[in-house]
Amino acid sequence: MENKSFTEKEKFERVEDGNKVKIEVVLNAYAYSQKYSWLLSIFVKSEFFDTKESIVTLLELDEFSKYVGTRIVDGWSELYFYAQESKSLTKKIHPLLSSLQYPYETNVTKDNKWEFFHNYLYPSELEWHHIKSEHIITMLLEEGDDVTKERPVEHYVYFDTPTQKEKFMKQLPFEGFIFKDEIELEEFDNGIALEKIHAVDKHSVALHVEQIYEKVIQECGYYEGWSTVLADEAN
Repeated sequence: MENKSFTEKEKFERVEDGNKVKIEVVLNAYAYSQKYSWLLSIFVKSEFFDTKESIVTLLELDEFSKYVGTRIVDGWSELYFYAQESKSLTKKIHPLLSSLQYPYETNVTKDNKWEFFHNYLYPSELEWHHIKSEHIITMLLEEGDDVTKERPVEHYVYFDTPTQKEKFMKQLPFEGFIFKDEIELEEFDNGIALEKIHAVDKHSVALHVEQIYEKVIQECGYYEGWSTVLADEAN
């Protein structure tokens, strides 16, 4: 079972300077980058507050700005928007923020290249794989699967050249990953299916994805993802 669909917004976590950061990102936000160049940051001293959606609705009204994501770290919620101009940003939002029961701060800065969005909100390649994994795990759970049970799991990698693929194959097996099959598809040249027996709960999958991802990147390859069957079907 595998899944490649994503919602408009995705949530994931990362660690920055030893702190866990919870991130919500609007995946298609960069499509608005030619229209909006001013970054509005709103910091609220609370991880949860009822007026978040009201703030988003107000600032997106009449395409005044575009909500691009939220970061939650060290007890603060950080909301981010890109807007066309800066003059009336804080004035527009101040009345609503003043009604909050929590301390807050705002900041407006020019960000033509959307560097903040790419560096602090958008998922890295490895984070993308963790997001994809959570989608697959959710589908398995919806089917009543016990994701803590071990079963064969296929992981897919590919390379730019046959030489790179052959060099990688000579290093198999490693960390319990064994060769399963070669993959030759139009969109998936020089591919290999690897197999390993492991559970598919969030922690186990993240561990194994990171193992194979780091190894493949070292060999100038690409990690594509994984798939499996329900535990009951594997027995």
